[in-house]
Amino acid sequence: MPAAGAPLAVFLVASLKRAARLRCGEQLHALAAKSGLLASNAFVRNSVLASYSRLPASLGLDPAHQLFDETPPPLRDAAARNTLLAALARAGAHHLDRAEVLLAEMGPGQRDAVSYTTVVTGLARAGRVGRAVAVFRGMLREPVPPNEVTLAGVITALALACHRTPASVGMVHGIAVRRGLDGFVVVGTNLVHAYAAVSDLACARAVFDGMPDQNTVTWNAMLNGYIKAGMMDMAAELFWRIQERDVVSWSTMIRGYIHADRLPEAIKAYVLMVGEVDANGSEVLLVDLVKVCARHSAVAQGQQLHTVILKNGFDAHSFVQATLIHFYGCCGLIGLAQMQFRLSDKSHVASWNALMAALLRRDLVHEARQLFDGMPERDIISWSTLISGYVQSGHPDMALQLFCSMRSAGVEPNEVTLASALSAVAYAGTLDQGRWIHDYIINRSIRLTDSLSAGLIDMYAKRGSIADAVQLFNHIYDQFSSVSPWNAMICSLAIHGHAHMSLDLFSQLLGTKIKPDSITFVGVLNACCHAGMVAEGKHHFGSMREFGIQPTIKHYGCMVDLLGRAGYLEEAEQLVAMMPMKADVVIWGSILSAARAQGNVALGEKAAQELAKLDQSHGASKVTLSNIYADAGRWSNVSVVRQELHDENFERLTGSSGIVR
Repeated sequence: MPAAGAPLAVFLVASLKRAARLRCGEQLHALAAKSGLLASNAFVRNSVLASYSRLPASLGLDPAHQLFDETPPPLRDAAARNTLLAALARAGAHHLDRAEVLLAEMGPGQRDAVSYTTVVTGLARAGRVGRAVAVFRGMLREPVPPNEVTLAGVITALALACHRTPASVGMVHGIAVRRGLDGFVVVGTNLVHAYAAVSDLACARAVFDGMPDQNTVTWNAMLNGYIKAGMMDMAAELFWRIQERDVVSWSTMIRGYIHADRLPEAIKAYVLMVGEVDANGSEVLLVDLVKVCARHSAVAQGQQLHTVILKNGFDAHSFVQATLIHFYGCCGLIGLAQMQFRLSDKSHVASWNALMAALLRRDLVHEARQLFDGMPERDIISWSTLISGYVQSGHPDMALQLFCSMRSAGVEPNEVTLASALSAVAYAGTLDQGRWIHDYIINRSIRLTDSLSAGLIDMYAKRGSIADAVQLFNHIYDQFSSVSPWNAMICSLAIHGHAHMSLDLFSQLLGTKIKPDSITFVGVLNACCHAGMVAEGKHHFGSMREFGIQPTIKHYGCMVDLLGRAGYLEEAEQLVAMMPMKADVVIWGSILSAARAQGNVALGEKAAQELAKLDQSHGASKVTLSNIYADAGRWSNVSVVRQELHDENFERLTGSSGIVR
């Protein structure tokens, strides 16, 4: 109770400001009502309303609403309405409709900058961009000048918009300049962020440089803009100019290096962060750093980060445990991966999946299957990992069996599972199985990604239905965003002998925004090889560097095969001599075949010798050399080679068929 002589109204207002619990607020509310001050004193009434509004929405919003509704309309002043508006805005997205209704019910003289700002910022935070901008436009139609907080809310909304454009941000920027609000730090910072969000880094930097004052948040907004645009050099230049770098500054820069896959800079920045701001970073940042160490097999750096994780107790998180298992698996340290698994929480499937992937990466398929069979529960990643592992290790039949088991268990495949299943069908399945997967994708309305499209085209081609592959490609080619489906079609047409169609398709690809890659040129050179198009093959081989592609041994192999088939043996031999890498069994095999076709005994002998160096058990090369000698009538040499074959006891494998028994 108030001290003797102290006015009750003053006591109530002061007590209501300190009230932090619903029960306390209700008692003071009752006292105000009993004394008559609730009806007669607007200051006391608004203090009761504000007390309820400060409480969590689940406790205070209903009594605040009730008090406001019980107040006669003539007594509902601007302060009361703004207090309730603020409570509704803080209460979450599902109360914003009521806030807009309340704003509309307020008369023109009652709506002020606080009213509009409260609703605009609430809508912006909830992601209702269109409504936030609409309310702001309504504000501009009235003689209510927006303040810096209003503009900051509108700018935030525009930065979050799905269809945001530089023009929309520029419109609000113009209003800020005309109203003289662009000098406020909060407005300038939000403009920098909004321009960066619409990829207009030039305007973002112009606003940044023109600000009279900048705080660390402003610098971080500009830094984040450069990093999201992939402009790491500009980001680094800006970062080292920040006077007061905080944890956000460092984390943003480190994540930029991680995204750019620049491990040394990321690690260096992390070490400097620990020394400057005395912070080890969050568990999420450490996990991201460990992942990039895994990509680079950086064992020492990854283990140092593991130590930091242990010291901070972050290893209690299941996603951290799974990442550590993944790291050791990628580095080939299976023993440490297994030890980390034993220390992890076995109730989380992510750790099981990480160890299984590590085992498959080392081609330990049997051990991976044992782990899979022993899992207490499996998710779609578990099934997909093992199915993909079977395909990559050359066991497509086992992959298909596991896929069928997954379907029998009622587990719905995802894109990764279906792509792996299509690869398995392409190598060991039937056309009907492939068509079943295609129908499944259509019937379940699964989005046909580039990966699935390429898998379907490859499957149809390998299962002998090139017509289905072409039909599918023609139906969806305008939806592709990457080169992989184009590669699948170009390579399939080349392998099936449709060289001109393959090259025509390559020309179509060059007319799109999609750039060819290394695999594209393997298909193109194969097409030239099958059609004997030497000039075209030379042209395409020479044009690879124009696309920033360095020829690999596969490209050289295609060119050697092309030249050899066309009879240009000397040129083929010269190409082998000038290759930046050593020729492999495939290339010398092509030379040997071409030498036999052209009756070039000397070159055939050289190719056979090189093959023997690479693979002493390569009996096929000696058989071909024997045939070269026979074609040349050098029977004594034939006898010598055949005796070598007999002495070395090369086994001739019995032919078999999967169709005829």
